Amino acid sequence: MLIAKIVSSNSHVDYVARIVDEFDAAESPSAGDYGFGDFVSIPSDGGREIVGVIYNSLLVNPEYAAYGPRLSPKPELDSFSPDYLNEQGILIAILLLGWIDDKGSAVQKVPAQVIPPGEPVFRLRGERFREFHRNNDGRLSIGYYSQLSSHAGSFAVPLVESVIEKLDADATDEEKRQLCVLRQNLSWQRTLGSARQ
Repeated sequence: MLIAKIVSSNSHVDYVARIVDEFDAAESPSAGDYGFGDFVSIPSDGGREIVGVIYNSLLVNPEYAAYGPRLSPKPELDSFSPDYLNEQGILIAILLLGWIDDKGSAVQKVPAQVIPPGEPVFRLRGERFREFHRNNDGRLSIGYYSQLSSHAGSFAVPLVESVIEKLDADATDEEKRQLCVLRQNLSWQRTLGSARQ
């Protein structure tokens, strides 16, 4: 399902996308389709799917600062002001984590290519999500852990916790134990960080 389109970037791995509305797509996504920690894919050249994770959001509402009189009430704008543009929107920040190639193999490292504005962003679910988190031996892989820690800022710990929760559902018993150790490590980091402040 199409959920957004790329509008800008803050760095080579940190992109901003605007959630599509009724003017952009036949079906607008619901709020549950683009939450914190949700994985997304962006089609790329050569059959690749660039994979990222939503780590922040921002509401855009230029009308909030417009204290002047309104020309028409909102329901009448379509008939009296057909050229009126709804500039309210939701922006999401996407951290790029790697890609899935045309053969279904996952690579968890910084993609080399730049994503141009206007590229569609889709929700990554089910089998594609599982493919991205398995290496060539079929073992669970979170090779982008350091990237989350360094680029997600104050959202890093909750973001990693969200990823662990998603991965835990399909993990083997051994993988669940490994994820539990990682979860305990994050809890320790959070406790230690609170003690330093």
